[in-house]
Amino acid sequence: MKKILTATVFALSAATMFSTAAKAEEVYFPIIAKGFSHQFWQAVKAGAEQAAKDNGVTITFEGPETEAQIDKQTDILNAAIAKKPQGLGFAALDSQAQVPALQKAADAGIPIVAFDSGVDSDLPLTTCTTDNVNAAGAAADKMAEAIGGEGKIAAEIHDQTSATGIGRRDGFLNRIKEKYPKIEVVEVQYANDALKAADDIKAMLQAHPDIKGIFASNEGAAIGLSVAIKETGAKIVGIGYDSGKTQKDAIMDGTLYGSITQNPVGIGQCVVNSLAKAVKGEKLEKIIDTGYYWYDKTNMNDPKVAAVLYD
Repeated sequence: MKKILTATVFALSAATMFSTAAKAEEVYFPIIAKGFSHQFWQAVKAGAEQAAKDNGVTITFEGPETEAQIDKQTDILNAAIAKKPQGLGFAALDSQAQVPALQKAADAGIPIVAFDSGVDSDLPLTTCTTDNVNAAGAAADKMAEAIGGEGKIAAEIHDQTSATGIGRRDGFLNRIKEKYPKIEVVEVQYANDALKAADDIKAMLQAHPDIKGIFASNEGAAIGLSVAIKETGAKIVGIGYDSGKTQKDAIMDGTLYGSITQNPVGIGQCVVNSLAKAVKGEKLEKIIDTGYYWYDKTNMNDPKVAAVLYD
């Protein structure tokens, strides 16, 4: 009986030791997005979760309710750092204001991978992102082609603080300025949600009834653009950015001319894969370009394009 009890105690002790060791070896990465109001982030989350499964790590995917809540995102970031994770993925709503919080992570030895929007700092080991300047430049080329290389246009940009907002705005406007001297940008407004974007664009159309085209720099702005065109009956060229069912439907019914799509699933995979490599001590490229495509009703079913569109 004594031998049986001893064996049982030993087995329980071993199980406890194994459980403790397994828990100690668990690798955890909080992935902090800009928000959840757009389907884009759900696609990024799906990619991150798949990569977590592939790498045998645990992640959480967090973010504020909307992309206007910079302070809320900073609070989420600080709470994640306090958990002392093995790595951190972060898409900054403000490329400068959140650097001090990221410095805390770096000081604690936590590897940082930026995604979608980088920060004005060398703290991230890499940034998984679309080349937003070139992608928006491609949208400018499509706009110029569609309006015959001359006329008045405008832009609705999703924010003035994130690297994506700045990159897409500057990429679009600079391409127009550099290549198309007969095109005049008459107005640039800022809105991240569809309702405000729609209101902005209706005001643009009223103030400039001879506008020939408008560029909207993300999913929310593009939905607002499609709503404004439908409600006003404006005959203009609308070009968006990102994907989502509403935007795709607007392209298919002719409300929008076309859009730039990123590779959100690929971005999510890149973040977790890069963190897993960092934990192993592998060196990372400073920027990982996850690619983009132009799409319209003529190529939405192309396998390469369809693979990066999302609902």
